[in-house]
Amino acid sequence: MNILILGGGGREHALAWAVRQNPKCDRLIVAPGNAGIAALARCAALDILDPAAVVEFCAAEAVDFVIVGPEAPLVAGVADALRAAGVLVFGPSAAAARLEASKAFTKALCAEAGVPTAEWAAFEEEGAALAYLAGHPVPVVVKADGLAAGKGVTVAATRDEAAAAVRAAFGGAFGPAGARVVIEAFMPGEEASLFVMADGQSAVPVGTAQDHKRVGEGDTGPNTGGMGAYSPAPVLTPALEAQAMDLIVRPTLAAMARRGTPFQGVLYAGLMIADGTVRLVEFNVRFGDPECQALMMRMGAQALDLMHACAEGRLAGAAVNWADDHALTVVLAAEGYPAAPRTGTTIGGLEGLPATASQMLFHAGTAEAGGRIVAAGGRVLNATGRGATLAEARERAYALAEAVDWPHGFFRRDIGWRALRG
Repeated sequence: MNILILGGGGREHALAWAVRQNPKCDRLIVAPGNAGIAALARCAALDILDPAAVVEFCAAEAVDFVIVGPEAPLVAGVADALRAAGVLVFGPSAAAARLEASKAFTKALCAEAGVPTAEWAAFEEEGAALAYLAGHPVPVVVKADGLAAGKGVTVAATRDEAAAAVRAAFGGAFGPAGARVVIEAFMPGEEASLFVMADGQSAVPVGTAQDHKRVGEGDTGPNTGGMGAYSPAPVLTPALEAQAMDLIVRPTLAAMARRGTPFQGVLYAGLMIADGTVRLVEFNVRFGDPECQALMMRMGAQALDLMHACAEGRLAGAAVNWADDHALTVVLAAEGYPAAPRTGTTIGGLEGLPATASQMLFHAGTAEAGGRIVAAGGRVLNATGRGATLAEARERAYALAEAVDWPHGFFRRDIGWRALRG
């Protein structure tokens, strides 16, 4: 098959790495790609938010299968345009992608389907939101309703902090994503992620992971797009995973089908676990980043087989053949991240680093400039290790991270602490 992956971050590098291992992949193109992806695939300049341009590109390049990495092209209707043109695609329609594109939409659907989640209210006017907060207990969670690149969520310990988050959203801090605000009751517990592939009828769990959202060690500082992750997540036991499938995932997929918008692609359920029960935090409609890097290290070539079966509606009876192993990824970020990351700095020490089934440095925000690899974003590299134990995977990931010569980068040194404590 000739395969096109849309995206240019660490998630897409990991997807390309896994796809390349499968003999069914004849030719691989990634648009736009990055400096690391260029070693595995042809990188193409393409506006991945333009459905017509993507369709035209697929026709010109004889693309057989498209894997959509990030959420924005899905919300823009790229998958719809590809299906209309007869191109096989992994990723939901724009209507189904509303599960991520609008938190208020998802909350309303949860109420319809009986999915357990936090109490909530949505507001389109700052004054009404502030009045609601005045009588709401704290802590409380304030979310921009739309897509905000993982940065539109504030877990506020005080009403003043919550009010500041509301004012920031309505003041344009998150662009159109903040035109509506969702305020949720705080859910105590431990958060983990469940990833499920769905083909519109069947659903198959494809892994668990735990992310580290805060920028600082000990889960301190502002939220980020993710500073590291590991898979599997021990807190999400087989019994809790089955509970999540029965109470959250399957009712959601059934509700989407009843609405005439069946979901096809990967559904990422962020879960809060407390007292032996799971509740939904939010849905995403694509692989998480950096969770995908850990998942792909464990899945390898079979990832393509599963995504292809999903796109063709052949998921019934499918399953992931997991090894009894663990993977952990550490995000190397540019100084100043997440507020004002410093870009353009040179990254050295990349030559000769291991690139194996147990150690892989995935590129996220990198570019090539004058023969140098430079930082071109906030989250720049993902040092990923795989091992028989989580401790072994962690050791391999940090060995990679330490080998990178980048004075203007930083990383958390406690990824995996929840699972490895005590």
